[in-house]
Amino acid sequence: MAARDPYFVLPILMGTTTFLQQRLNPTPLDPIQQKVFMMLPWVFTVFFLFFPAGLVLYWVVNNILSIAQQWAINRTIGATH
Repeated sequence: MAARDPYFVLPILMGTTTFLQQRLNPTPLDPIQQKVFMMLPWVFTVFFLFFPAGLVLYWVVNNILSIAQQWAINRTIGATH
Protein backbone atom coordinates (compact mmCIF):
# COMPACT_ATOMS: atom_id res chain seq x y z
CA MET A 1 0.00 0.00 0.00
CA ALA A 2 3.05 2.27 0.23
CA ALA A 3 3.78 1.96 -3.50
CA ARG A 4 1.83 3.75 -6.18
CA ASP A 5 -0.81 1.90 -8.19
CA PRO A 6 1.07 0.59 -11.25
CA TYR A 7 -2.10 0.34 -13.36
CA PHE A 8 -3.55 3.69 -12.22
CA VAL A 9 -6.92 2.10 -11.38
CA LEU A 10 -7.26 3.76 -7.98
CA PRO A 11 -6.36 7.30 -9.15
CA ILE A 12 -8.85 7.05 -12.02
CA LEU A 13 -11.50 5.70 -9.66
CA MET A 14 -10.68 8.52 -7.25
CA GLY A 15 -11.13 11.11 -10.02
CA THR A 16 -14.44 9.55 -11.02
CA THR A 17 -15.79 9.48 -7.47
CA THR A 18 -14.62 13.06 -6.90
CA PHE A 19 -16.52 14.13 -10.02
CA LEU A 20 -19.66 12.25 -8.90
CA GLN A 21 -19.43 13.72 -5.43
CA GLN A 22 -19.13 17.19 -6.90
CA ARG A 23 -22.20 16.67 -9.11
CA LEU A 24 -24.34 15.78 -6.08
CA ASN A 25 -23.42 18.94 -4.17
CA PRO A 26 -25.17 22.24 -4.89
CA THR A 27 -23.34 24.30 -7.50
CA PRO A 28 -21.75 27.53 -6.30
CA LEU A 29 -23.23 30.77 -7.58
CA ASP A 30 -19.90 32.31 -8.54
CA PRO A 31 -18.96 31.30 -12.13
CA ILE A 32 -15.24 31.31 -11.30
CA GLN A 33 -15.83 28.86 -8.43
CA GLN A 34 -17.85 26.66 -10.78
CA LYS A 35 -14.94 26.51 -13.24
CA VAL A 36 -12.40 25.80 -10.50
CA PHE A 37 -14.58 23.04 -9.02
CA MET A 38 -15.01 21.45 -12.45
CA MET A 39 -11.22 21.30 -12.85
CA LEU A 40 -10.48 19.84 -9.40
CA PRO A 41 -11.28 16.18 -10.20
CA TRP A 42 -8.82 16.29 -13.10
CA VAL A 43 -6.14 18.02 -11.03
CA PHE A 44 -6.57 15.57 -8.15
CA THR A 45 -6.39 12.62 -10.55
CA VAL A 46 -3.05 13.83 -11.93
CA PHE A 47 -1.66 14.47 -8.44
CA PHE A 48 -2.81 11.10 -7.11
CA LEU A 49 -1.24 9.15 -9.98
CA PHE A 50 2.03 9.21 -8.04
CA PHE A 51 0.73 8.96 -4.47
CA PRO A 52 0.88 5.72 -2.44
CA ALA A 53 -2.00 3.36 -3.21
CA GLY A 54 -3.09 3.31 0.46
CA LEU A 55 -3.66 7.04 0.48
CA VAL A 56 -5.59 6.92 -2.80
CA LEU A 57 -7.68 4.01 -1.49
CA TYR A 58 -8.49 6.04 1.63
CA TRP A 59 -9.59 8.96 -0.56
CA VAL A 60 -11.76 6.69 -2.77
CA VAL A 61 -13.52 5.16 0.26
CA ASN A 62 -14.04 8.62 1.74
CA ASN A 63 -15.53 9.83 -1.57
CA ILE A 64 -17.87 6.84 -1.76
CA LEU A 65 -19.10 7.41 1.80
CA SER A 66 -19.56 11.13 1.08
CA ILE A 67 -21.52 10.32 -2.09
CA ALA A 68 -23.80 7.99 -0.12
CA GLN A 69 -24.29 10.62 2.58
CA GLN A 70 -25.05 13.42 0.11
CA TRP A 71 -27.41 11.17 -1.85
CA ALA A 72 -29.31 10.36 1.35
CA ILE A 73 -29.49 14.05 2.28
CA ASN A 74 -30.71 15.03 -1.19
CA ARG A 75 -33.29 12.25 -1.08
CA THR A 76 -34.53 13.30 2.38
CA ILE A 77 -34.74 16.98 1.46
CA GLY A 78 -36.42 16.14 -1.85
CA ALA A 79 -39.04 14.05 -0.04
CA THR A 80 -39.92 16.88 2.35
CA HIS A 81 -40.23 19.62 -0.28
